[in-house]
Amino acid sequence: MEFTRRGAMAVGAGLAAALMLPARGAMAAADDKIAEFTGGAAAGSGGITLTTPEIAENGNTVPIEVDAPGAVSIMVLAGGNPTPEVCTFNFGPLAGAQRGSTRIRLAGTQDVIAVAKMADGSFVQASNTVKVTIGGCGG
Repeated sequence: MEFTRRGAMAVGAGLAAALMLPARGAMAAADDKIAEFTGGAAAGSGGITLTTPEIAENGNTVPIEVDAPGAVSIMVLAGGNPTPEVCTFNFGPLAGAQRGSTRIRLAGTQDVIAVAKMADGSFVQASNTVKVTIGGCGG
């Protein structure tokens, strides 16, 4: 079998397309989780603060903090992870503050998304891009 430049280009394009499919699939999974959390309602902006590092040296332990005064529940997602839903913080009527912080794993450079359900039933969303130098989910 003779391998031509045109054949090599076709194989390379096919490989690139195949590598992009899981990322799109993971992002679609994140969108599905957001739609499930909001019940299909549109999420606005403002009223929620998501704090993440701009660059994470190691994806195994990335510190995040989310703050949404007046929220009943906050869901955090990592769109590029194999399982996008990271955690959900629920707040009762006696909660002193509607704030949560934790460390999460990120498979690679991706958006971290936080969606908050407010006491009036509305939803707000914030997202930050975190650049990961060493992936934490087997990467």
